[in-house]
Amino acid sequence: MAVIVAVDTYDVRFPTARARDGSDAMNPDPDYSAAYLVLRTDSGPDGHGFTFTIGRGNDICRTAIDALTSFVVGVDPDTVDLGAFARNLTHDSHLRWLGPEKGVVHLAAGAVVNAMWDLVAKRAGKPVWRYLADLDPDQIVDLVDWRYLTDALTPAEARDLLRAAEPGREARIARLQQHGYPAYTTSPGWLGYDDGKVVRLAKQAVADGFRQIKLKVGADREDDVRRIRAARAAVGPHVRIAVDANQRWDVAEAVSWMRALAPYDPWWIEEPTSPDDILAHAAVRAALADAAPDGGPIRVATGEHGQNRVLFKQLLQAGAVDVVQIDACRVGGVNENVAILLLAARYGVPVCPHAGGVGLCELVQHLAMFDFVAVSGSIRDRTIEYVDHLHEHFRTPVVLRDGNYLAPIAPGFSAELHPESIATYTYPDGPAWRPARPAGEGEDREM
Repeated sequence: MAVIVAVDTYDVRFPTARARDGSDAMNPDPDYSAAYLVLRTDSGPDGHGFTFTIGRGNDICRTAIDALTSFVVGVDPDTVDLGAFARNLTHDSHLRWLGPEKGVVHLAAGAVVNAMWDLVAKRAGKPVWRYLADLDPDQIVDLVDWRYLTDALTPAEARDLLRAAEPGREARIARLQQHGYPAYTTSPGWLGYDDGKVVRLAKQAVADGFRQIKLKVGADREDDVRRIRAARAAVGPHVRIAVDANQRWDVAEAVSWMRALAPYDPWWIEEPTSPDDILAHAAVRAALADAAPDGGPIRVATGEHGQNRVLFKQLLQAGAVDVVQIDACRVGGVNENVAILLLAARYGVPVCPHAGGVGLCELVQHLAMFDFVAVSGSIRDRTIEYVDHLHEHFRTPVVLRDGNYLAPIAPGFSAELHPESIATYTYPDGPAWRPARPAGEGEDREM
């Protein structure tokens, strides 16, 4: 038996804006950050989790995590019901009032849920992807909060879907362990990079084995046309190029802008408009159904800012997306992402997770691999985003080989930061934020 005796929280921020890493049309100067928590147990190991932000407001997420500690202290991770635990956090009427099931409180709930999964999987001696894949269909279904979903997918239908995926599970696990899971990279495509850097990094991505890259778009149309033309020339006709507008456009602008980029064969347009506007995504998708050079579609992808399972349900019901992009930290943690994976499988839409940031690659690889093993059973047109940022701060960082994520083998959720990284980048008093200055020199930049 073990008991959680305390929850420690931290405001960790990395000054990525200084090099314009992560810059896009909507977010020109992100400082990648994590509202980070540790579930301390009386006998070890501890559980680690976080939610991702881009700077200002990270302290608000930390405060929201602190508000959830009463639901965690005293819990025995060896006997916890992970479905009931997640529902207990998201159903509390006082905190739910601040959402419901969206916004800062939902980000905090996801961080706490993910930390519990890290702890439970560590105690079981398994990586989270394998822990999930080893559950039987009834156990997986019991993880999900089915309220608001049964008009699209019932628990019984989900069980049937999971049972249909049982044949071949061991072969898929073996494939993952041997070859990994396909990745694509956004590292060449940040909007703050000049054309030479885009071309150099695009060529390097292909040399490293990636078969898809992504470019940020949406600030200036002529710039975007020039950059995708240069990138296409750099990678050739057989490497996919996705583009990402980060919610920049209205519908008409999205359609006209993408038709200007269409000669260079963009694989998908990501977040063309408001992440909450289901009908707008459906309209963009319909308008781009024949826009590719071969007369086929330019696909519509979204989801990294999808606030909960209900939004994903409606995107799928409305036929508004070709690609679902889950985020490990945006919704209510592992449990709600399991619901979204089941919904996507029900509608036959591939899931290509959002990653990058602080630790998003580390977390979301587990969810995609679980989907391959136990839910969809497929990696066709599926790929996990990869960005080469900040992995060195994690005890068990992602490992890529030939453009593929290798399956994690360490127990847990790959979420644990090095203590020295926490100390260095804690805001505002860590050394990274308070460098030594000559006497009399001005204050450091505030967020």
